[in-house]
Amino acid sequence: MNKFDEIIDRHNTNSEKYDFTVERGKPADILPLWVADMDFRAPEEVLDALHQAVSHGIFGYSEVKSDYYEVIANWFTRFFQWTPKEEWLIKTPGVVFAINAAIRGLTKENDAILIQTPVYYPFGNSVIQNNRKLVKNELVYQNGHYEIDFTDFEKKIADNQVKMFILCSPHNPVGRVWTKEELGKIAEICTRYQVLVVSDEIHCDFTYEGHPHTVFADISKEMEEQCVICTAPSKTFNLAGLQTSNIFIPNAELREKVKEAIICGTGYAEINILGLVACKAAYEKGDRWLGELKEYLRENLDYVRDFLATRIPQIHLVEPEGTYLIWLDCSALGLTDAELEDFIVNKAKLWLDGGNMFGEHCGQFERVNMTCPRSVLQKALEQLEAAVTGIKG
Repeated sequence: MNKFDEIIDRHNTNSEKYDFTVERGKPADILPLWVADMDFRAPEEVLDALHQAVSHGIFGYSEVKSDYYEVIANWFTRFFQWTPKEEWLIKTPGVVFAINAAIRGLTKENDAILIQTPVYYPFGNSVIQNNRKLVKNELVYQNGHYEIDFTDFEKKIADNQVKMFILCSPHNPVGRVWTKEELGKIAEICTRYQVLVVSDEIHCDFTYEGHPHTVFADISKEMEEQCVICTAPSKTFNLAGLQTSNIFIPNAELREKVKEAIICGTGYAEINILGLVACKAAYEKGDRWLGELKEYLRENLDYVRDFLATRIPQIHLVEPEGTYLIWLDCSALGLTDAELEDFIVNKAKLWLDGGNMFGEHCGQFERVNMTCPRSVLQKALEQLEAAVTGIKG
């Protein structure tokens, strides 16, 4: 049996995904495929490193030396042909934490910050909660595919005197892996208007054939000097709960401002030692496991695509180029936004992420996390099929 087929019971483990259904207003028997963590164990090499650290038994204040940076740099060199410098690195407990620090450190209150909707909802929340002006460049959905409206992108920047753009690359939830040409256009516009770019690249390790990821700092020398690159092992190796992210800021002045925002704004200093241990082990020894996982997820995606096409043609898969999240267009069901949400939760008995949380005009979409055993995915799709059949009946 493929190790990713194993059903691992996550109930009673304080899992946000499984143990808080009722508290979040969902039925107790609902099947969760929402939050972006996996139902798979982390690589054995990571578990071994954690066991060794736990066996040592001392969890004092900790830091890392150059070997930590070297394994991360080697990973990005091997897979993305980009080699960050050691002095660029800032370690944070999460990418959203880092985005908030960048907002506080690199912009002022009431400055305009641009996002591209639909997008991971903490982007907009971070802008608003830090008393900045939120500006939206809505992605264009045509023929089942999303594109950037560059005319609107530039106009929004110029009209609002935008100071920062938060880029999602690869894009969550629509699954786009931006091409070098698209990233080049973004860089050219942002360079011309002196817009800082915070690039969330947490899903960079999950792309499909023909859609290579490009690190945004590698687009141009000019952009290297005005960007913040946010990375983490959390999505790649299922380590989110260990709270370790690696943020690269090539420009020394920007880097110091973000560091100051972290210290002054939060008082945060040392990263969780177990997170550091897991991160280093994952980047050093986890590539074989990741290769096997990506093959399994390709098969999961094939399964979803075929199931929808043959058994629920009313629901359209927005073909992903990257991430392990799938974006479903449910508009052909003929339900209102509120009816769709009720249908998913109470008829299909599925806990998904409704599209409205990612942006306006997205109420007919649902985001699904497919990092689960195929039998779980099959059960979810069969529940969805039965519910759709109930509509037709």
